[in-house]
Amino acid sequence: MTTDRIIPFNYLSGRDSFQRIRAHTWNLFLAHAHKVHTEKWQGIDISKRPEMASYELMNYTFTYDLKGNEDLQHWRDDVQPNLPWADDHFEERVCGQPINPGVEWANWPWGDNAARFLDEDGKFNHNYMERYWPKYAGNTPDEEGRYDRLGATPRYGIRNEYGDLNDLVQSLAKNPLSRQEWFPIFHPEDVGEVVGGRKPCSLGYQFWVRGGNLHIYYPLRSCDFFRHMQDDIYLTIRLLLWVLNRCREIDPAWWDVRPGTFTMHCTSLHVFANDMITMRKEGPK
Repeated sequence: MTTDRIIPFNYLSGRDSFQRIRAHTWNLFLAHAHKVHTEKWQGIDISKRPEMASYELMNYTFTYDLKGNEDLQHWRDDVQPNLPWADDHFEERVCGQPINPGVEWANWPWGDNAARFLDEDGKFNHNYMERYWPKYAGNTPDEEGRYDRLGATPRYGIRNEYGDLNDLVQSLAKNPLSRQEWFPIFHPEDVGEVVGGRKPCSLGYQFWVRGGNLHIYYPLRSCDFFRHMQDDIYLTIRLLLWVLNRCREIDPAWWDVRPGTFTMHCTSLHVFANDMITMRKEGPK
């Protein structure tokens, strides 16, 4: 275990595009990333695989002003996610049903790698559709692919029935100034080794209104800068816009609300060793 000093990158970004944020972060990796080789990755032993060592920025945070922009093409051009996959997968995420595995995982550019995590029933141990719509997750769907029409009992926590993304929207629409509108992706069943494998990278999302703007805070325990970050940013911008439009359907006063700030926090923003070789060859941005 190294005792070298590790520099946390926790700062507010004044940069005027996600492309500039990415270029700045690329340079941070080249100048300041520290090397770490975890024992496991997604539950798989990688201790003897040197190519799975990673270079990491710890506690990396930025805040970006969306400036009220609701033009999806603008965000496609700026963020540069994997398209059309990111748009197709977002529609799958907000479909209203806890489908697992869905179909878009196989269309992801690294879908071949994802296939290894399917269980004997052809499902993942978690996915975003189950976490966005957890009330009936784990039940068997009916012939129309719905999970809530067969008299299934909603899931309960310690005291209350599970809430889903629609419950978040209903509450936020009525309480835009609230500090309580948090939507979790990481659940208690993910704690410790009880899960036995993959755990969600995203922890959740917080929504709140200040100054006539809807803001979003998006913390992750882990994010791959080289392969995942642009999709994570774009999918979260789309979620903010989706929530905003659902609130407008409930209360017309929300038409005066515009997209505000996007804050992303990564406990571990990292790239794997082979990708770091590529970044060093290309040099600073």
